Formats: sequence, structure tokens, C-alpha cells
Amino acid sequence: MQHEARYFESFELGQERKTLGRTITETDFVVHAGHSGDFFPHHMDDEFCKTQPFGQRIAHGTMTFAIGVGLTATVINPHAMTYGYERLRFPKPVFIGDTIHTEIEITKVTDDLKRPGFGQVVESCSVKNQNNETVLFCEHILLVKKQGTQ
Repeated sequence: MQHEARYFESFELGQERKTLGRTITETDFVVHAGHSGDFFPHHMDDEFCKTQPFGQRIAHGTMTFAIGVGLTATVINPHAMTYGYERLRFPKPVFIGDTIHTEIEITKVTDDLKRPGFGQVVESCSVKNQNNETVLFCEHILLVKKQGTQ
């Protein structure tokens, strides 16, 4: 993990980065079901899933989100904090054995009208599998301190 103190003014539209990959395991499914209480058969019942359109268990959307966003947490910026996420979608399923990574692009940089010492930076996050198919998309909104503010 690296530290990178960046103020609002240093973010530019179009900046991109890509995370390392992470292979999804059956243990991920079981642990996430235990943490979330979501034991829905689409995630946990292999025999039931054989009768469904995908033919196998599919990852919890919340797990895909948690892991996909977690992969982006490689830089600590003491001047930024998460404000929220918008436009969360799961266009394709994630299966046991898939390897996912996240691609991030700065798509909006704007003043925060409610907080004069901050701006908003929007990172479009695309989580992709080993076939480069998007399995999750969301916009991550950051509040970032402006230079010269306390």
C-alpha cells in the first residue's frame, strides 16, 4: 500500500489505472454468505443451479462489489474520502474460478457546492473478468480536499 497525498486540483479527466487480479474461490462464496446472511440457492446450491440458466453458482453481487472495490484500495490519500457509489450494475455473472480486476477512470471533476473546501471526483469503476467482460460497473464519488484549505 502506498501513500499519495493528492489534492482536488491534481485530478484530471481521463486519468486511468488498473488493479491486479483476484481469482474468486468457493471459500469466497461461503465466507460472504456467512458474513451477509445471504444463503440464496443461486449462490450456495450447486444442484439447484444446474437447473438454472447459468448452470452453476453465481457470485453474490455484494461480494463482487466488495472485492472489486477492495482491489482499488492500494493508495491511501489522506485528502480524500468516499462520498458514495452510484449507477451500480452487474451486467454479467461471476463464477467460481473467475479472475477479476478493476479498471478505474476519472470521469468527472467538479466543485462540491455544499462543502467549499472540497471538490468531487468521480471514478468510473469497471470490474472485468479474465475474458475482459464487464461483470460490475459503478461510479465511485470521492470528496477531495482543495489545496490551501484546513
